[in-house]
Amino acid sequence: MRRSLFGRVWPGATAVVLFAAFAFPVYWMFATAFKANKDIVSDTPVWFPTAPTLDHFSKAVAADGFWTFVGNSLTVTLIAVALSLVIALLASFAVARMRFKGRKSFILVMMTAQMAPWEVLVIAYYMIVRDADMLNSLVPLTAIYTVMVLPFTVLTLRGYVAAVPKELEESAMVDGCTRTQAFIRVIFPLLAPGLMATSLFGFITIWNEFPMVLILNKDPGAQTLPVWLTGFRTTFGDDWGATMAASSLFAVPILVLFVILQRKAVGGLTSGAVKG
Repeated sequence: MRRSLFGRVWPGATAVVLFAAFAFPVYWMFATAFKANKDIVSDTPVWFPTAPTLDHFSKAVAADGFWTFVGNSLTVTLIAVALSLVIALLASFAVARMRFKGRKSFILVMMTAQMAPWEVLVIAYYMIVRDADMLNSLVPLTAIYTVMVLPFTVLTLRGYVAAVPKELEESAMVDGCTRTQAFIRVIFPLLAPGLMATSLFGFITIWNEFPMVLILNKDPGAQTLPVWLTGFRTTFGDDWGATMAASSLFAVPILVLFVILQRKAVGGLTSGAVKG
């Protein structure tokens, strides 16, 4: 009886402990962003803001180049995610539905590219971009980010396309649709969870990426928010409130996107992982 009770309790208790361990730093970051300076430097930890203030956020938003970095990050991230989805959608459909020479080799290459750390290619990317005279530009950065998230996107969408019964597509073609029309009208709407899962993964990966933009784009006008965030504390010294406010602003887009897409994203990830 005791063993049975323990078996039911320990998974939930472990999950609670892990959640608290991962969630506390995030909570502390947001809480510190709203605290007054006296509470931040207090010898006794102040767990909740006693007098919430938005002064730290005002200072962060007023920092030099903030809106330029925001614009660069959004531009690069959204375009790269959109391109990867379009390319991966076509590639995943071909791999899941068609039989062609080199199909298995293509899947193996995608898996290998997904497992390999892309950081080893930083020097090669730098030399290519430098020789093309495109340093300090968002164009090559967007192209590189598209390639970075493409393997995961293709593999995930492949599993989701394979999970859609072929009979649905064949029935649409019998009713007069071409293969393209059947794909757009029948298959594409059923891929929404997979598209959301892969777009969320791509957004998080690109939004947080730091080494590539730091190496390729030395010009502040062509850098993204992670680079701005690393120099923020240097600009304001030991202003921890403003630093935490800047970090909170950086994390907000990801949190909002995750809250909006979480149900569909989880379903897409699990389906893409076990089907096909």
